[in-house]
Amino acid sequence: MKATIKTQGKQFSVSEGDILIVDRYPKTETGSTVEITEVLSAGEGDAFKVGTPFLVGASVTAKILENKRGKKVIVFKKKKRKGYERKRGHRQELSVIKIESISA
Repeated sequence: MKATIKTQGKQFSVSEGDILIVDRYPKTETGSTVEITEVLSAGEGDAFKVGTPFLVGASVTAKILENKRGKKVIVFKKKKRKGYERKRGHRQELSVIKIESISA
């Protein structure tokens, strides 16, 4: 079964067993389970359903495999001939999740 979910402002098309990298879920540990209730569409073939905007009673269960940080992004600002330079780095907090079950 396939589903389209919305989590943390982003949409993903998933099926059971998929592994995704998403923004970190707050206050979660490695190995914990997350239930995503914002399911936009689910099913296959004749049983395909589309929500308006979400499917009522549908949910996707995901297990957190790892909490990590992404690659460093350098933010460099400069103004010519003014002596102004600023350099900052940023690493995004990420969660690696595995889709365990889809219920619609």
